[in-house]
Amino acid sequence: MSAIVIGGGLAGSQAALYLADKNIKVKLYEMRPDKTTGAHTSSDFAEFVCSNSLGTISKTSASGLLKEESRLLGSALIEQAYVNRVPSGNSLSVDRWSFSKKITELIENNPNIEIIREEVTHLPDSPAIIATGPLTSDALCGEIKKITGEDNFHFFDAVAPIVKKETINFEKAFYASRWDKGNADFINCPLNKDEYENFYNILTTAEKIPLKSFEAKYFEGCMPIEVIASRGFDTLRFGPMKPVGLFDKRTREEHHKNYQFYAVVQLRQDDKQADLYNLVGFQTNLKWGEQKKLINSIPALENAQIVRYGVMHANTFINSPKILNKTLQTKFNPNLFFAGQITGVEGYSESIATGLFAGINMLRHLSGEKLIELEPKCMLGALLDYITYPQHKTFQPINSNWGIVEKPEGIEKFKKNKEEKGALLSNIALEYIKEIRNGYFC
Repeated sequence: MSAIVIGGGLAGSQAALYLADKNIKVKLYEMRPDKTTGAHTSSDFAEFVCSNSLGTISKTSASGLLKEESRLLGSALIEQAYVNRVPSGNSLSVDRWSFSKKITELIENNPNIEIIREEVTHLPDSPAIIATGPLTSDALCGEIKKITGEDNFHFFDAVAPIVKKETINFEKAFYASRWDKGNADFINCPLNKDEYENFYNILTTAEKIPLKSFEAKYFEGCMPIEVIASRGFDTLRFGPMKPVGLFDKRTREEHHKNYQFYAVVQLRQDDKQADLYNLVGFQTNLKWGEQKKLINSIPALENAQIVRYGVMHANTFINSPKILNKTLQTKFNPNLFFAGQITGVEGYSESIATGLFAGINMLRHLSGEKLIELEPKCMLGALLDYITYPQHKTFQPINSNWGIVEKPEGIEKFKKNKEEKGALLSNIALEYIKEIRNGYFC
């Protein structure tokens, strides 16, 4: 038995590895390096394009639960994320380069995977998973549109800058985690009111890179910092630059219960050697010269060396409610599946999870078995339920969150205790995933 996987990102790599490990012959198509996307920097598989963090590992959070569900279902990428983890408190952040190189090594050394480095411009007739992600080529977008009869939608995604740690001024910066929870893995760069006003003025008057002609639809979970700032002077102070719960123990003023700074820029480790740090929440479309001016206006980063500037790129996703079943199989062609961000899920963990699920159902399709539909009592099931819900008036990308998960009776009594509510929903989800795993895979 054989299958085609188109796209070597997180979803495609996960689907290919799952199928290959089940003795399915896989042809994995990836157009890089012959054709670039404008956002990727290498030809490696499973490259992290934006942040290097998959979010929290706490199972009582939506994102943490999804990662645990994927792990229980046999995700090779979640396993490697832990192997290539870098310190970031309670988050699962990875050394993006070593992670991608390891996934590439696993794929290249798997005898059941044939790698084909070329652009796919037509959808195959044989069993295939389309996992080309939010940067699907124009030619394939046109083919998908022609085959499905549905227009693609677009929104813009943004990438945050990365700076060298050795160029950070630690007389002004300090290590801390919010409210001192977990390890102090984040570098914090504080600003007083005058410094923040200067930063804000630079940001709101900076020149941006012109966007394409079609309308920009920003995803709220990855909003460019200049767009956040445009919503009001204090918006950043309640978002990526919030100072609450962050204290420099060298100068902490005890009478300030919540914060001692007017605003704080946080930096998160981006590689295992801890040489590089990305600016958390600083996705941007500013021109590079403007980015340098802005970053250097932050007191602790006045001499920071920028090794990667922020960029923006158009992300593409299909109208999944009209095109896909909850199995990720298309409604019009049983041989065709979609996975990853092109389906309208947003985020690394979500891409991995849907790639895994598409692989699971492709295996069952090839074996002539009934495909699996997950109930929305688990996070993955809730995501699949959401992106395939046919009554959407306006379908937009979504990431894992408690709002889409089926609520059991009696949940109202946990309204004021989010931790207990998360624990209850998580326990229900994980027990359900274990039942699915034991019932279908053993």
